[in-house]
Amino acid sequence: MVLAGGCTAASRPTLPTSEQGRSDLIKAAQLTLVKRCLTSRGAAGPPPDEKALFGTGPAELSLTLATGYTVRAHTDGCLAQAQRFLYGDQARWFRAEVTVDNLRAEAEARLGKDPAYRAALARRAACPDGDTRCVRASGLDELRARLEPAQLAEVRAAHRNEITTYRRLRDHALRRAADLPADPPPERP
Repeated sequence: MVLAGGCTAASRPTLPTSEQGRSDLIKAAQLTLVKRCLTSRGAAGPPPDEKALFGTGPAELSLTLATGYTVRAHTDGCLAQAQRFLYGDQARWFRAEVTVDNLRAEAEARLGKDPAYRAALARRAACPDGDTRCVRASGLDELRARLEPAQLAEVRAAHRNEITTYRRLRDHALRRAADLPADPPPERP
């Protein structure tokens, strides 16, 4: 029997198991990176310099959603720098995150095109304020509860590639966040 001794590989930090824990770790790492960047640019504030934080000039990244809204972001601010570090590719992360964050809005926009839903919405809009019986009779809540899950499933299926990219880049960010050295505690006077 051979016993291994002495050198051991550096163990990787334990990653949070809950989705909330994972989100919190990524947010904390992003905040740390942004603070470091702002400090290095002499823009830490308070309040922090918004141009240093978000970037300047015309936004280099842009995505028009199925709802018609356009979301834009800069690539030269401290937030962009933190995203590049965490996600590896800021442009891919931007497209994936904006798409995934707006899946429900896209499903609601599709729902608004359904004639039965529009009719129920009009009936509800005609209800006097505070008339809960009229609101219930409009059938809007029941129709929404029936149609919305199917619309959301269709939207998710249509954006399967973006969802996969989102998950992969988020996993990448989680590993980068876990490996990020913590800032030393502030010195006491």
